[in-house]
Amino acid sequence: MSTDFQQARIALGRRLRELRAEGGLTGRQLAERLGWTQSKVSKLETGRQTASHVDLNAWADGVGKPEAAVELSARLRAFESGHRSWRRQLAAGHKPVQDALTAEHNRSSTMRAWEGAMIVGILQTADYARHIFNAYVDLHQSPRDVEDAVRARIQRQESLYRPGRKYHIIMWEAALRALVCPAAVMAAQLDRLSGVIGLDTVSLGIVPFEASIKLPAANGFWIHDERLVIVEDWHAELWLDQPENVALYLRVWEMLADSAVYGSDAHKVIARCRRSLGAV
Repeated sequence: MSTDFQQARIALGRRLRELRAEGGLTGRQLAERLGWTQSKVSKLETGRQTASHVDLNAWADGVGKPEAAVELSARLRAFESGHRSWRRQLAAGHKPVQDALTAEHNRSSTMRAWEGAMIVGILQTADYARHIFNAYVDLHQSPRDVEDAVRARIQRQESLYRPGRKYHIIMWEAALRALVCPAAVMAAQLDRLSGVIGLDTVSLGIVPFEASIKLPAANGFWIHDERLVIVEDWHAELWLDQPENVALYLRVWEMLADSAVYGSDAHKVIARCRRSLGAV
């Protein structure tokens, strides 16, 4: 969980505790009034549990300050916008998530990406993307709008050919070897990567297994115009726009980029990954 998110949750908890104290209630009394356990009140006040908007409305009523509900909900929305749980995002399927990402790509002119686990979406073939989406649908038990999501992802790739755009993409060799799809699909995907090298809008670097790396190959992320970082985790996406966070991820990206190979050397890494698949 991001430090920003946790600190915001703790701050909201402090405000809840202040309102309870102003209402002259103990935690036990408030819990009884709301029909909650005392532990829920405690967890909300200490930032160990995220309140829902329903919880906040009930709290405001319970402490006799219904007018505080608007303020509390505004606080919750402020940090929810940076911490986008997959459960909420995928309630309507994967296509809306893809559309939101496309909007950010359309707003951006220079993008940097790091990915150590799979091929980045902007370079995926339709078949590879289909296997990725199916896996995440199964994981999150979300609506199965896979074909719509694939089309949205492939449509976003049109930005690779627009003048004025620049994609600086780095991937670990592991992403080129992880068989998250059948070997034949992976072979076609690797051929696609080879074809991208040379595009004037794309700088593709591969970090070989044998390269020394300055940092562990952790979560994948995108940096948009040095104004926004989007980090993907199992439970949520983090959308980070505070300057110090953007600066941190830029340093991470640059340190990883120092270990990457490009051009003909990148071709060689892709080719050896392709050969490892055998005759497919």
